[in-house]
Amino acid sequence: MEENNKSYFGEIKDAVSSLLTGLRVTMREYFTLKITEQYPENRTTTLRVAKRHRGRLVMKRDENDVVKCVACLMCEKVCPNGTIRIASEMVTTEDGKKKRQLNDYIYDLGDCMFCELCTNACNFDAIEFTNDFENSVFDRNTLLLHLDKEHYRSSLPNILEGEGDVEIGKFNTKIK
Repeated sequence: MEENNKSYFGEIKDAVSSLLTGLRVTMREYFTLKITEQYPENRTTTLRVAKRHRGRLVMKRDENDVVKCVACLMCEKVCPNGTIRIASEMVTTEDGKKKRQLNDYIYDLGDCMFCELCTNACNFDAIEFTNDFENSVFDRNTLLLHLDKEHYRSSLPNILEGEGDVEIGKFNTKIK
């Protein structure tokens, strides 16, 4: 243990010096301009989110607004914690061939690890992750999504996908 050899007045001098340093930092922050946003109603900043950010799984649709999923079950099999459940049935086409038809694509956003194994396993490019990160809700049951029935629209009005100049060590937003 280190022995303290300072005098009584030396200790007081160190305490006052430490107090003045803290007060100087406090006063500097007190007089700097503060920016407060009423979030999310009056958002004025433009957010920069990386293109590789995985925020939410959505189903892609073709030009006829039909989902591209053919219910091959690859994404369900590769999902490490059972986030994806696919309900399908075998139907017979006019040609007499049997084909699997998608009935329901259930995705549990609350349990997802965002590992992107499902999108890598999809051979038909039917699912993808968006960079929408605002997924907070009050009821966990609303995080259970039926992707084949929903038409996804982003909830982020002012978002850029990693574009623009970025300064290291700065908060990279722009004020309108």
